[in-house]
Formats: sequence, C-alpha cells, structure tokens
Amino acid sequence: MNIQSLKLFLSVVEWGSFAAAARASNIDPSQISRAISGLEEDLGIRLFHRTTRSLALTDQGINYHARVRDILDELEAATEQARLSVQSVTGTLKITLSSAYANTRLIPLLPEFRKRWPDIRLEILVTDDKIDLARSGVDLAIRHAPEIEHSVICSKLHDTRYHVVASPEYLSRKKAIVKPADLSDHDLILFDFPEFQRSWQFRRNRGQETITVPVQGALVISSALAIQKAMRDGMGAALLPDWLIREDLASGSCIDLFPDDQVTAHSVETGAWILYPSRKFLPAKTRVMIDFLRHKLGRSNIA
Repeated sequence: MNIQSLKLFLSVVEWGSFAAAARASNIDPSQISRAISGLEEDLGIRLFHRTTRSLALTDQGINYHARVRDILDELEAATEQARLSVQSVTGTLKITLSSAYANTRLIPLLPEFRKRWPDIRLEILVTDDKIDLARSGVDLAIRHAPEIEHSVICSKLHDTRYHVVASPEYLSRKKAIVKPADLSDHDLILFDFPEFQRSWQFRRNRGQETITVPVQGALVISSALAIQKAMRDGMGAALLPDWLIREDLASGSCIDLFPDDQVTAHSVETGAWILYPSRKFLPAKTRVMIDFLRHKLGRSNIA
C-alpha cells in the first residue's frame, strides 16, 4: 500500500469511474485498475461494486474513503506547511470565479488571507464567463461544473445543494405549492444555462424516489445574483445554491418550498471545483490559496 494508490482511490471516488479518474490524472486507465486491485488485496476487502455500466462504493469502501480522505488532507497540509515555513511566498496570483461566488464566499475571506500572506498580490477576475486559464494567465479558477482537460487539474472543493425558493410576498398572492408538479402553474426565474431551463430533478424520500419536472419561465437571467434579487422582489420561484441563499433562508427573505428534497437541474452534478494549470511543480502562491480555500470552504466547512 502506498500514498499514490490512496490518492488514485480518492480520485476514482471523486470522478465516479476509472476512465474519468485516469483522464483527470493524465495516466492510463490500466494503472488505476491495478492500483485499486492492489489496494483491495492489501486490505482484504472490496472497495467498489463494479458492473459494466456503474461503479459504486461498498459499505466498507464508504467507511474507508471517509477516513483516508481526512488522513491524506492532513498529510498534505502538514507537508506543505513544513515547506512553506522555510520560504517566503510572493508573486501575483490571478484568480477567476463567478460574481455570485466571489461576493458571497471569497471576498469575505480575503482579509484573513491577506493577513496570513501579505506578500502575495491578488488579481481577481470576477466573471460568469468561462476563461481559458492558459491564455489568460490565470493561476486558479473556481467553477460550478467539473471539467476534464489535459491542461488543467480539476478538484472538487465542496458539494452544493440547490433549493427551490420564493419570497413570502410572492407566495402570499399565488396558488399554494405543495408538490413539484405545482411549479408548472407558477412564475419561474431560470438561469441562463441549457440544463437549468429544461427540467429540475427532485430526489424524495431519502433518494428513493426521483421526480423530473419540466420547467419554463418568462424570465431567464445569466447572473445568480440577479436571479436572487428578482426572487426576493417577488418575481417568481428560483433554483438557487445553498451558499448563496443561506442568509435569505435564515432571515425569512425566502422560503424553501421543498426542504426535504434534493433538487438539481437535470443531469448536472452540483458542487464547486478548483481548477489550476497542470504543472510538475505547483507555485507556492497557488498552493497556499488552494489550501486556504479548502480549509475555509472545503466539504466539512461549507455548511
């Protein structure tokens, strides 16, 4: 058993298949298969249920994954901290991310980052457009859909849960919304992305039941912040991420219409991913920001 095998195991879980993990790591799928088989042989357990069409963790695999992920995160953090303790981290770090995520998640954390790393100059490109990292000289991107490219490393920062929400004012003057199908009789504010405009999926009863509801609306907006504002102003119901509407839900500015359901746009995997150029040696300025984001916004800290 070695650390590389453990890292490949985590990559398979993250990407959902040997082939996707191999593409993300830029290695041959056979190397992934051999690593996982060797790991299972060392442990004496099966980590995955494998069929020709699907791959899923076994119960033992789920427990092992939870422990290994935390251990490797701590090991990586300790290693990087030891390296950084003997070097000064300087330079210009260029980051790109969406306006909604920048305003609600990143900008509030910058005072703490600047205090910790005062010699790093930050250039933050706030845009909802997809930027080519290499051509734009961008060191780091945060995106809300996974991307597999040979030129970049893509790693999930955290999962995202979406909610169908509406303002109390809107709900007070419209027909009651009791079940997902009732949305067809309501004004919907849709995100300007094809998958979000076709249908929304509702996983109910702890994931045992899935309902797909076709959606349409007279208002389509390309900015999540603008959708949030329109929803607050009573223009309709919207599908928005937890990290954006957390304070609205707490203050009562909006109501979660289906709090027990997991809702997604059809076929869209939800989360936030860190992307950075694939290099043999990751610059220290990029590494410290990645570690900072994982510590502050990672899977166990996003709630």
